[in-house]
Amino acid sequence: MRNIALIVVATLVLAACGNSEPPAAKGPELVIYSSRIEQLIKPIFDDFTKETGINIRYVTDEAGPLLARLKAEGENSPADMLITVDAGNLWHAAEMGVLQPVQSEVLTNNIPPALRDEQGRWYGVSIRARTIIYSTERVKPEELAGYEDLADPKWNGRLCLRTSKKVYNQSLVASMIVALGADKAEETVGAWVNNLAVAPFANDNKVVEAIDAGQCDVGLVNTYYLARMLADNPELPVGLFWANQTGEGVAARGTHVNVSGAGITKASKHTEDALRLLEWLSGPSAQYDFAHLNQEYPVNDKTAPSELIEQWGSFKADTMPLSEAGRLQGDAIRIMDRQGYR
Repeated sequence: MRNIALIVVATLVLAACGNSEPPAAKGPELVIYSSRIEQLIKPIFDDFTKETGINIRYVTDEAGPLLARLKAEGENSPADMLITVDAGNLWHAAEMGVLQPVQSEVLTNNIPPALRDEQGRWYGVSIRARTIIYSTERVKPEELAGYEDLADPKWNGRLCLRTSKKVYNQSLVASMIVALGADKAEETVGAWVNNLAVAPFANDNKVVEAIDAGQCDVGLVNTYYLARMLADNPELPVGLFWANQTGEGVAARGTHVNVSGAGITKASKHTEDALRLLEWLSGPSAQYDFAHLNQEYPVNDKTAPSELIEQWGSFKADTMPLSEAGRLQGDAIRIMDRQGYR
């Protein structure tokens, strides 16, 4: 009996070994905190690992909780890099002291000055343009001009907006403070509120859907929202208009652009590998993925955008340093609050 028992045990052990996964390959590893969702970062990280042998482990969450976590963890944080959307969030991370300045000829060559921190604490890795969309059935492009023109009474009951609580709109209003001055920016926001057809929506997709449904005729969105919806339905009767391209002075300052971006944490124990990743994110492979996975614009002008958004043609972008979006975010929020923009 004892021999039979030993045979049974041995058989079970061998079976267990045969079904077990081989141990994971050991190698360098970076830990990334990201507010970009998994489906937009995993393919890019996988390509980086294949090319370099550096493994990536990532944590995804909203920007606010990730920043609070980095601050609370301090020098003991396992994170080597923060990736988040909107220059306002990146500016806050830098001002909180959780990012370290890095300088790199590769990054300097690949990323325009307006799309990176002056001290090298963060760098844009994809461009997000926020501009005007309109009903192709009820609006002619020649009726449109720029952000401040949406304050015109002719748009009364015809404008749709996303909530002011979203950082994208806070950064847009901050850019208007820079261009127009605080008083004119506040006057414009107040007129937007007066022109609203319905209460602000929770997201940009809802703005596009409302224009399609006839609830309103014009709105403001990040271009990739419209691009993704047009990819699903090319017959969608919603067009894109590049804001503030013509006229004189600030009227022709260009369309407001923002970024998703990244910075190396001050707590990083693998700064060289983190810098290698950051440089790689600004290079051709990752820039292609950013442009196609989410229909965003590459920061590296050597990489073409997707065929879908290339059809919209080139546009003049506002060259305001994006650090201003962070610095003036509080002022923008107060303006929107005073004017009842919720």
